Parts: sequence; structure tokens; C-alpha cells
Amino acid sequence: MSLHMCVSLSVLKTKRYRALCVVTILIFGFQLLAGCAVDNADYVEKPVETLYNEALDALLDGRYSDAFRGFEEVERQHPYSPWATKAQLMAAYSYYVSNKYDETILAATRFIQLHPGHPDIAYAFYLRAISDYERIADVGRDQAVTENALRSLREVSRRFPKTDYARDARLKIDLALDHLAGKEMNIGRYYLSRGHFGAAINRFRRVIDEYQTTTHVPEALHRITEAYLSLGIVEEARVTASVLGHNFPGSRWYSDSYVLLTGKDADPSEADKSWMSRTFGEIF
Repeated sequence: MSLHMCVSLSVLKTKRYRALCVVTILIFGFQLLAGCAVDNADYVEKPVETLYNEALDALLDGRYSDAFRGFEEVERQHPYSPWATKAQLMAAYSYYVSNKYDETILAATRFIQLHPGHPDIAYAFYLRAISDYERIADVGRDQAVTENALRSLREVSRRFPKTDYARDARLKIDLALDHLAGKEMNIGRYYLSRGHFGAAINRFRRVIDEYQTTTHVPEALHRITEAYLSLGIVEEARVTASVLGHNFPGSRWYSDSYVLLTGKDADPSEADKSWMSRTFGEIF
């Protein structure tokens, strides 16, 4: 075969390849245009009031997916309308009632960023906080969500102190703190049951130092008394039990601590130099 023929065949193959590519592009291009035509056929422009009311009806009917899609369509078709601003917040709420908490947080955060001076901005902050709060796991699991909820709830309380949202946030702050204290108590009990008394005391002290308003403090004091007695540090055990009895005299945990001490021929007593006395002197 001559060089000329080889070149001709090569050119022919190249031309055929290019022709095939052109045909392929045309086919796929046609399909893409056809797909766009179908999408455009489904797109129906409506007055903003109609779109908003349809989304609101879906929300009231419990059709939450239709609701948040409808509110998003309000913004998509009428981005500069005052209804679009309302629809952004309503979309966030629609996500919230359908338990889509990540989407709620994203939508509420976007509203906050776009409309920092809006009259309903407090509600956007509250939606974001409550979405984290309602995902708080049991005390046996990681508490990162609880920490996030606590930060968000405190932000609501600090920014909008006179609103109903702040009042509810303060109640939920107490519950979140109680939850975090419960996590520390779980870890402390585990260490105590394994004989790691120093580590247990550190966990129980954290409950007293950081979560002193929670329901776990009386038990934390009792567990510290128990740990000190196990270590043979009777004087600190007596002081801790005394603080427990002084601040929670009717607690079952004080009765348990008293029984432990009398079993060691010791009585509760206070000591000014004890960290426990100093701590509770500052708190109560």
C-alpha cells in the first residue's frame, strides 16, 4: 500500500470519526432540548398570591413536601416580591414540621443573612435553635447536637429577651443543661463502677461546677462522697456529705450518703478549706 493510500485512508477514518461525533452531538443535543422542552412545559407561571396561597393550603393540609416546594416556587417566580420574603420563612417552617432539620437550619440561616432587620427575624433564630434542640440524642450518645442547641437557644435568649421565643428558649436551655449534666453523670458512674475513683470525682465535680442548676447535683454530691470513702479520704467525704445535707436536706441522696458515713463511724461536717465548701459558698 502506498503512502498516498495510507494517508487517504487515515483522512477518511478521521472524517468518518468526525461525522460520527457530529451526529452524536446532534442526537444528544436534541435530547437535551427535548428534555428542556418537557421541563418548560411543566413550568406554569402564576400570580404570586396564587402560588403563596397554594403553598399555604398544602401546609395546612399536612402536605409538607408540597408546601416547602410551593413556597420556594414563590421566590423562584417572583424573587423581588414582598411575598418572596414571607415564603422564605414559611419554607423553613415547612421543613421544620416535616422533621427536615438540616434543611430548616439552612433555610432559616439564609433568611437571617438576607433579612437581618426583618420583623420576624426572632422567629428565624428560634426555628434554627429548635431544630437542633429536637435532635438532642439520649445521654449515652455524643452530645455535639446538644451543645449546638445550647448555643442557639442562648443566642435567642440574648438577642430577643422580651419575646415569647426567648422565654421558651430559657426553659429549653435548662433542659439542655440537664441533658449535658446527665452525660457527665453517666461517665462518672461508669468510672466509679470500674474503680477509677479519681476520674469519677472529676466528672462529678464538673456537674457541680458547670451544671449546678440541674437536677443531677444532689446525686453528684453523693457519688463524690462515695468515691472519697472508697479512696479512704474520709474528711473530704464528710465535708461533701455536709454540703449535700445543707443544700438538699430532703434528698434521698443525702440519706444514702449519711448511711455510708455512719458505716465508717463518721458524721457529715463542714470545713472552710475544702473545695466543696468554697464552691457551694459561691453558688448558693
